[in-house]
Amino acid sequence: MTRTTRHRIAPSRYVARAPEPTLRGSTHPSDLGVTVRPGGVDVAIIATHASLVEFCAVDRDPDGTIHERRFALNGPRLGVWTGFVPGIKPGQHYGFRVHGRWDPDAGMRHNPAKLLLDPYGRGVAGGYDLGPACFSHEVDDDLAPVPGPRVINNLDSAPHVPHSVVVDEAFDGHVTHLDTPWDSTVLYEAHVRGLTMTMPGVPQHLRGTYAGVAHPATIRHLQRLGVTAIELLPIQAKLSEPFLVEKGFENYWGYNTLGFFSPEPSYATAAAQAEGPSAVLREVKGMVSLLHEAGIEVILDVVYNHTCEAGIDGPTLSWRGLGESTYYLQTSTTPVDFIDVTGTGNSLDFRLRRVIQMSLDSLRYWVEKVGVDGFRFDLAVTLGRQGREFNSHHPFFVAMTTDPVLRSRKLINEPWDIGPNGWRTGQFPAPTADWNDRFRNAVRSFWLTDQHHQAQGHRPHDSRELVTRLSGSADLFSRGRIPGGRGTFASINFITAHDGFTLRDLVTYNDKHNEANDEGNRDGSNDNRSWNHGTEGPDPELRAARLKSMRNLMATLVLSAGTPMLTAGDEIARTQNGNNNAYCQDNSLSWIDWQTEEWQDDFLATVAYLLRLRREHTVFRPTGFFTGTPRAEDSIPDVTWIDRDGREMPAWKWFEPTSRSFQMLRSGGGHDVDALVVINGLNEDTEFTLPIGRGRPFDLVWDSASARPEIFNDLQDPGSRILLEAQSIRLYLSNPA
Repeated sequence: MTRTTRHRIAPSRYVARAPEPTLRGSTHPSDLGVTVRPGGVDVAIIATHASLVEFCAVDRDPDGTIHERRFALNGPRLGVWTGFVPGIKPGQHYGFRVHGRWDPDAGMRHNPAKLLLDPYGRGVAGGYDLGPACFSHEVDDDLAPVPGPRVINNLDSAPHVPHSVVVDEAFDGHVTHLDTPWDSTVLYEAHVRGLTMTMPGVPQHLRGTYAGVAHPATIRHLQRLGVTAIELLPIQAKLSEPFLVEKGFENYWGYNTLGFFSPEPSYATAAAQAEGPSAVLREVKGMVSLLHEAGIEVILDVVYNHTCEAGIDGPTLSWRGLGESTYYLQTSTTPVDFIDVTGTGNSLDFRLRRVIQMSLDSLRYWVEKVGVDGFRFDLAVTLGRQGREFNSHHPFFVAMTTDPVLRSRKLINEPWDIGPNGWRTGQFPAPTADWNDRFRNAVRSFWLTDQHHQAQGHRPHDSRELVTRLSGSADLFSRGRIPGGRGTFASINFITAHDGFTLRDLVTYNDKHNEANDEGNRDGSNDNRSWNHGTEGPDPELRAARLKSMRNLMATLVLSAGTPMLTAGDEIARTQNGNNNAYCQDNSLSWIDWQTEEWQDDFLATVAYLLRLRREHTVFRPTGFFTGTPRAEDSIPDVTWIDRDGREMPAWKWFEPTSRSFQMLRSGGGHDVDALVVINGLNEDTEFTLPIGRGRPFDLVWDSASARPEIFNDLQDPGSRILLEAQSIRLYLSNPA
């Protein structure tokens, strides 16, 4: 998309005229949207309450003058309008004009002056000139509704809004999938632009593009790091919210969807954008294909919970004009209002068949036609809502998890929204996975806020919550009708994500610093569980202490049972200068700065080393929850919790702050090494006695007190006494044979 502007083109009045003769063709084609056929296109669109729907082929002269060829569709049949339009080819811009009842109080906003995007459109092009013509009702100069009843707005929106484009879906490559097992998966959350805007080795013309993500320089970094899947922030077509446009900002993250089937054009190379949406789609497919060749899966962050049309008085771009009651979650009052459980002004209503159909059709399209390997569902609770309540067996989840195309993909939930009863971590159905915010909070609290409390002389919390998260969060994911519940890998463990502090900022700032967003520092979370180690902001004198805290956080993430997710740039300690909500910052604040210093290279080496250990040893990737007893013919329990004196931890000790120094012995089952994780969460150096285990020596392989991975050549016999630095982790491996 070109950048959104305000009032760039003077409004023009819509002049009604008779459409072309009613179209021939299938009265109910199998595919919604526009499908290319020999000699033209099949068209099918839902507008249940319309009296007439016109397919509008849009052409633009070099001077910007728009011409339309309008064709009346047949219907409706079961709410669907259809027809075959001859002579339409890929590259054709188009939209729809919908005639019908104007009664906003009843949720009817049919207005043929508004050219509407195809909800199933595969391509989108053109600028968005935010102004009065974009609204179906009369607005004032500030785009607020004119006082009184909503009056229909007859300004023609065609010159001011993006258009759908017929796309040639041909691709020289093959659509494949990697199917990396969950127990080998390491996720890497990244933004297409932010990842490569300054990436060394990526040519300037490819930076910030789909092609840049798949460039050999980017792939080399991902492979060196050891991640297996890149989880891209939304790449479906987007628009910026009006309040951002007013301030000269844009929605950088992309959580404001304009088209669920269309890739965002602005992330494509300049050459692809100039050629048109067909070339943009080819570039996206090429990105996925090249990443697959490198062994890297592609997960898309998708936003099916709301659209870019904002609240009840927002612009009319697509779904609103086709029928609010067909798509949006509404009150039963008069006048009808939207129910907002997403914080955006509108929410799609997943009690409605057409909403579920559109979402499933979109997901299948990205899997079958583009080749993506899975999805992360933004505000996934909204997708399972039945009014105020959440239903884990909602028809949408049942359909998705049993669908022949989708059921084998990686399906990841953001398990909350802002509506009633909106926190649902651990309550989604198998085989989906959840972002585990309980993991995030527990690990941050243990290594940062509790450490801060100790430094101030206060009593810290005990370690029970951390131990539960290290073990795979059985309290959240072991329940259900299936023995073993959803399994350990249903827990997507993370310390940071796109929203919130970066890893470096977690140890550098006590408070958010979002002044650049021009919202008075009111936006963004206040519950950061961070610690600046004594001084707010950068301080070279505190770098060593902060880096050790970062190593503790990262090691806890990698060594915990479950699926780890890293945020792009954390591996080199990127900063956003304390901004924990950089959603509107498409600039160097959000872009990863790949020009690193030696200490950043050391941290990258540490992260890559920890991920290599995880990759090489199944002991770090248990597929089932720990039982505390031996498995099969093993001679030691699958996990043993040991106090610092080398004895099994008695239950009462977990309630004491001294339990912040403990040992976790994990059995490799006799076919892999045993792993001993020694944690000192106290603010003083502490002695530990190594446990007996199998009676074999323990080999020190990593210590968070070391700035860079090193070879220790330090074998310790069971019963040996060792000294751990305050606030540190050590990892020992023991050969079972």
